Amino acid sequence: MSIRAERSEPFRAMAFGARADELIAQGHDVIKLGLGEPDFGAPKAVRRAMAELMDGRPLPYTATFGIPRLREAISGFYRERHGLDVDPARICITCGGSEGLLLAAALTVNPGDRVIVADPSYPCNRELVKTFGGTVVNVPTSAETRYHLDLAGVSEAWDDDVAAVMITSPSNPTGTCIPFDTLTEVCDYAREHSAWRIVDETYLDLADVDADGNTTVRSVLACDPDAITVNSFSKYFGMTGWRLGWMVLPEPLLQAADNLAMNYLLCAPTPVQYAAVECFTPESYAECDARRREFLARRKVVVEGLADIGLPLEVRPTGAFYVYFDISSTGLDSWTFCERLLDEYDVALTPGRDFAVATADTHVRLSYAASRDALREGLRRVKLFCDGLR
Repeated sequence: MSIRAERSEPFRAMAFGARADELIAQGHDVIKLGLGEPDFGAPKAVRRAMAELMDGRPLPYTATFGIPRLREAISGFYRERHGLDVDPARICITCGGSEGLLLAAALTVNPGDRVIVADPSYPCNRELVKTFGGTVVNVPTSAETRYHLDLAGVSEAWDDDVAAVMITSPSNPTGTCIPFDTLTEVCDYAREHSAWRIVDETYLDLADVDADGNTTVRSVLACDPDAITVNSFSKYFGMTGWRLGWMVLPEPLLQAADNLAMNYLLCAPTPVQYAAVECFTPESYAECDARRREFLARRKVVVEGLADIGLPLEVRPTGAFYVYFDISSTGLDSWTFCERLLDEYDVALTPGRDFAVATADTHVRLSYAASRDALREGLRRVKLFCDGLR
């Protein structure tokens, strides 16, 4: 077995999800609030297109970067929804956002390089950096920085071996967004020090909107056109199991990305690419925007429910469908809290150990991608559990 295999860490959210599925198979009524998986499914137009594609026609490999129609549709999406001109030639279609993050690490990290990430942040990024011989630099964040990197933290952690900064906004696990001015400062600093900027924007189009319906969060491409961005069809479009995503790459990396992607996965699934073109229509936008409004209603249920339990949020989320809250008042560490809650009350959450060092034992992530009824019942059980502890 390779050293990287021996040293790899599991994504514990998936492990708790698997345990929840085992309990469900045994007849338990488990409320699953651990995984970031919207319960809506793909937009109707996408499902219709996929059904039409399954008529026996040949579905051969596509070009590694994906079919032109889909890349052009994504370019139009940036123009229409974000006011950005993105050349379709810079867009690479991937097997989910996960392949995009894999490629981003493969393109930028050499053995001995250091990569700065926020603590807490998405755990798979750390494993990808380590896979390519890099060292993860966890920069502690707090409620004051909305659990995001800021210039002070990045500059203090910097040295000549830093090759990249990785940012996820809106964030997994906190659901918070990095202020655009702060994002600009961090990207400018990294670029001035010849480091790559890798920004995961998977949840970008789930960010809050203003009274006019305009998003309150801007893409990193608005301040740093040469950043490496990763996005996915999984969250805003609700297509988790379809395994489709995309990257926007700076021109100097295009050929290398094509070479690596060709060797790693050849191309994204052909029928899914063709069906996904239907995401970028007025019908699908209207459907997905209605879902975003539903997430706001679900967030309200969760915020009020946690306050009633006595576990109020330190920072209110403004984007992704997660809350990250402190459970230290219960007297349990986060792992024991989640383990006992699942075993005793059939509610699946995710311990902070997945995402953080500083808050590994004190915080828990809850995903409000489930229905309002499921959230209310799950929170009722959490309250019973916490009341019993007290």
